[in-house]
Amino acid sequence: MNYKVNRIDDQTWSVEDEGVRFFLLTGTEKGLVIDSGRTTKNAREIAESITSLPLQLLNTHADMDHTAGNDAFDTTLMHPAEYVNYFQRGATHPTPTPVWDGDVIDLGGRPLRVITQPGHTPGSIALLDINRRVLFSGDSIQNGKIFLFGPMRNLIGYRQSLDKVWAHRSEYDLIYPSHADLPLKPEIIPELMACMDKILAGEASFQAGERFGAQIKIYDMGTAAFLCD
Repeated sequence: MNYKVNRIDDQTWSVEDEGVRFFLLTGTEKGLVIDSGRTTKNAREIAESITSLPLQLLNTHADMDHTAGNDAFDTTLMHPAEYVNYFQRGATHPTPTPVWDGDVIDLGGRPLRVITQPGHTPGSIALLDINRRVLFSGDSIQNGKIFLFGPMRNLIGYRQSLDKVWAHRSEYDLIYPSHADLPLKPEIIPELMACMDKILAGEASFQAGERFGAQIKIYDMGTAAFLCD
């Protein structure tokens, strides 16, 4: 396992794990691990080496590159729309605990608001770090490769989720995604919107490709690459 821990500020860390990024956030009362990595089975151990606070786990979604270290936790916070993805991938532990759109998770002086953003997966969520004005966006907002092919992906839902997150624009100044560059400016969101509008209208060119045995269309739009059916 190759990973690197980066300190963002005195209460925020990212862990780079072979192209995937997960986070540790702390407040005055507890810590929150946002996702648990692609290869790191020891996400909890990494977090415990940084803080002695009690820990919770939250999954932005249940794709396997975000859940490698889940088993070390007793439960994971997850939107119920994601349960089908979680259990179809063979997960049996930890038990998911539901979080809903608009829920606030308070770490002690550090409130985090859940924003649902279905499309990449049915129950994908972002977390708004209210006081720090940062959006932890999972996979849905990034400048790398956005997977929108295969079961449970939905292009129209994804496009509508961009509208929803953009409606919160006045509440954040930076975006911390789970892949590619960090941080991002919020202005990437209308750029992603424009890309998706061209794809949905049939106005974007693509290259044929293959991922996980599936034939896909790769729309490299500059802002990001969209991998679609």
